[in-house]
Amino acid sequence: MDIFDVIVVGGGPAGMTAALYALRNGKSVLIIEKEGFGGQITHSPRVENYPGTLSMSGNEFADRLFDQIIAQGAEFEIETVSSVECDGDLRIVRCEEGTSHTGRTVILSTGVRHRMLGLENEEDLVGEGISYCAVCDGDFYSGKTVCVAGGGNSALQEAILLAEKCREVIILQDLEKLTGEARLQEVLAAKGNVKVITGVKITALLTEEDTFKGVTIEHTQNSTSENVECDGLFVAIGLIPENEGFRDLADLNEYGYFDSDEKCMTKTPGIYVAGDCRSKQIRQLTTAAADGAVAALAACRYLNQ
Repeated sequence: MDIFDVIVVGGGPAGMTAALYALRNGKSVLIIEKEGFGGQITHSPRVENYPGTLSMSGNEFADRLFDQIIAQGAEFEIETVSSVECDGDLRIVRCEEGTSHTGRTVILSTGVRHRMLGLENEEDLVGEGISYCAVCDGDFYSGKTVCVAGGGNSALQEAILLAEKCREVIILQDLEKLTGEARLQEVLAAKGNVKVITGVKITALLTEEDTFKGVTIEHTQNSTSENVECDGLFVAIGLIPENEGFRDLADLNEYGYFDSDEKCMTKTPGIYVAGDCRSKQIRQLTTAAADGAVAALAACRYLNQ
């Protein structure tokens, strides 16, 4: 039975960076990913805010990082981790496929998934008209009209950023009022290019020759529908962390994120967390990579004790 120094759960930017730093410190690494390496960044057609790189696609970034860790000697499995158990100084990682892997430390970089609208063609339009991050993609819509789905703090913060770049920002909220902080609502109210429509549900995505053109909304009070033309749709209706299966090893906050600070440590020795799955203010490519480095170096210190 192979015993790895570090097992990384999750193959996004945080997980792959953690693998890289552990490998560079002479540790054996297994990285387990359930879908495809790269995580949410692969949905971004252009990444222009990563230091030292003028422009690249999210897929390019993920491919380069994957090739880098494989060249350094990382092993990988495409499996879905269901649980992690402690057995003395060892950590047993069990997968839904019936397999198990043994390591001395584990880094949980399980990521998050965006809550989606559940509409036809939605997944096909991600990165091609639908986005989840104004910081990442807002520049692509400079001088254009965009809609923001949602009315909580995240949606209002997205709208504020977009209002600085876009000709018009239209907020579409399914409740009868915005639920974000009053301070954020005041900032938006002061901007002349922001329109708020409450009490509406987005029922369809409009396309023309596979190009995103807008949305259909239904007014909940009278069930009337109308089309709203726009160049892009930013969906900000929540994130879903997938950490529940690990709560015995790492505390979760009220939103389901790992309740860990910048040290990326947990209540269980030898178990670390990294990336968007961790409680944090900023979820960006750079902060994910930073978490991966911090968690890996912490794991290495633990192993070297």
